Amino acid sequence: MKSVAVPRRPAVLLTALGFGASQGGNLYRARSDEEFAAAVDAAWDNGIRYFDTAPHYGLGLSERRLGAALRSRPRDDYVVSTKVGRLLVPSPETAHLTDPEGFEVAADHRRAWDFSRDGVLRSLEGSLERTGLDRIDVVYLHDPDDHWQQAATEAVPALVELRDQGVIRAIGAGMNQSPMLTRFVRETDIDLVMCAGRFTLLEQGALRDLLPAAVERDVAVVVAGVYNSGLLARDRPAANATYNYRQAPADLLDRTIHIAQICESYGTTLPEAALAYVRTHAAVAATVVGLGTASQAHETIRRSNAEIPADLWPALESAGLLHQRL
Repeated sequence: MKSVAVPRRPAVLLTALGFGASQGGNLYRARSDEEFAAAVDAAWDNGIRYFDTAPHYGLGLSERRLGAALRSRPRDDYVVSTKVGRLLVPSPETAHLTDPEGFEVAADHRRAWDFSRDGVLRSLEGSLERTGLDRIDVVYLHDPDDHWQQAATEAVPALVELRDQGVIRAIGAGMNQSPMLTRFVRETDIDLVMCAGRFTLLEQGALRDLLPAAVERDVAVVVAGVYNSGLLARDRPAANATYNYRQAPADLLDRTIHIAQICESYGTTLPEAALAYVRTHAAVAATVVGLGTASQAHETIRRSNAEIPADLWPALESAGLLHQRL
């Protein structure tokens, strides 16, 4: 599978398709260690060498499972990213409960927002311990929406220092919005951003701010949430399909069905087109898709390799379903 260099740090090579490990943290349903390891094996066998995780995913379970699945492989052959900003604090008083943030794990820890220098160092130390890896390659600030000041003035300088020391290789921010990511691109010394859900076949808000800024500043964009949390994940969306992790509104569902119909008329499918569309922008270095089973990995790779007619994009633009590039 093709690898793409993060522009300002050519030593970091991201495969065009990345493995999102949130399901390794039992997102929405429990999975076995063996099931998740088989997903990593299937991805590896098909050339995926970029793996993304976070302490948030299953209160550290995703990091532990991903590290276990990768540990026996040559360390220089793959790239791992994780995130900082949510410290995991022991919470024995809630250990009998289930994590309230969508992960099927015991709530034996709680998340504490912390974008201070000390918080960044402690978070990264915890990630290294959980993964059992000798290094983390890429570190993102995780959802700093309500913490711009501390994230920009404390967390970023701490990560820059670690990058300059060679402890990590690239730094960035990962969010579900594009305006603040654009601020990080324009106002801080980061290498890449992870943009979830804001540049997809269904919505292209990032075309107005983030993507032009990324091109101008030579910052790579990793696209996540390419299916808009489920709405674009099937050939035809189900009536109960989700958008932004909630029931999709009727008008958005109708719009998605219209997109699907046009995709079908051009001999492709909605999820195949969703994966292909985000790769058409020069700023996009990789697309990360959440994978939890071997079958999901194989299906995602098949979709990613599908040939998409070039005339599909103008057809969607003409129908008012796709924004023209600025």
